[in-house]
Amino acid sequence: MNVRIRPLLITSLLLGFTADGAWASMAVRIQLSLQNMTVTVDGTEFATWPVSTARKGYRTPVGIYHPYQLERMHYSKLYDYTPMPYSIFFHAGYAVHGTTEVRNLGRPVSHGCVRLGPDDARSLFQLVQSQGLQNTTIEIVE
Repeated sequence: MNVRIRPLLITSLLLGFTADGAWASMAVRIQLSLQNMTVTVDGTEFATWPVSTARKGYRTPVGIYHPYQLERMHYSKLYDYTPMPYSIFFHAGYAVHGTTEVRNLGRPVSHGCVRLGPDDARSLFQLVQSQGLQNTTIEIVE
């Protein structure tokens, strides 16, 4: 699995501050063609993780969003109460969330949500919690 994390940033970022004590801004960029996510905080790359997005016949919405809800554990009412740990809802019921189907990461297999490995989803969830919904942007591009 291709994962990069900038470990020196973790402590200060999880507290929500930059080196000069200001609140950090966070950007999550999901590239559908590469099936990956890059997370930056105040312009500094924090992590790059593989994801799974919508398979044929479904769609992951392209655009720029701000998360509007966090749920530590959500169960999909549309898809047989499938568990969606560390859900970060960003648009009309679509979420970034953890999955146990890690073997499929890097391939489009979802119903439209953005799936991450469990540890990556937890890290992202905690980071969004610490930075704040209003300071987080989620951009999804082709």
